[in-house]
Amino acid sequence: MGWITKYDLEFKGLKEGLHEFEYEIEDEFFEHFEQGLVNKGCLKAKVILEKRSNFLKINFHIKGWVELVCDRCLEKYKQYLFHEDEVYVKFGGDDKLNDDKIIWVLFDEHCINLAQLIYEFIIISIPLKHVHPEDENGESGCNKEMIREIEKYSFHDNGINEPDPRWEVLKNIRINN
Repeated sequence: MGWITKYDLEFKGLKEGLHEFEYEIEDEFFEHFEQGLVNKGCLKAKVILEKRSNFLKINFHIKGWVELVCDRCLEKYKQYLFHEDEVYVKFGGDDKLNDDKIIWVLFDEHCINLAQLIYEFIIISIPLKHVHPEDENGESGCNKEMIREIEKYSFHDNGINEPDPRWEVLKNIRINN
């Protein structure tokens, strides 16, 4: 039992139609996943369940922030996220395979745990490039001292773009068909 049961969605006994649920996602939630991209955050997952006689449709609306490490200055920052998705739950034997949008459960199941789905939706909503967002003046939120240090040790082109003469020989090669 424990923490994971907080994310159980009980659908047995519910009438057909729409049902709304809310889940709080905080630091404790992320401790139970081994990938380690996110350790801290505060999000709300609004889940709308549409129960039908032969399937369930689950809509997810996830909004909040997670703490990430900036790729530029290596300081932590809050990345605000918003994600919407939907999943179908169908009932059948255990020989059915799950895919991205359809989850198969046995006929005698009474609930489905949403923790893994919520975690995956949070992870896929994180941008590939982790950088501080710009402030209202359009300036980066990165640590200015760290950016100065990076600039100090960065390679500068100085406008010289002469090709390496060793590559000039390759221009003369012709491919014979």
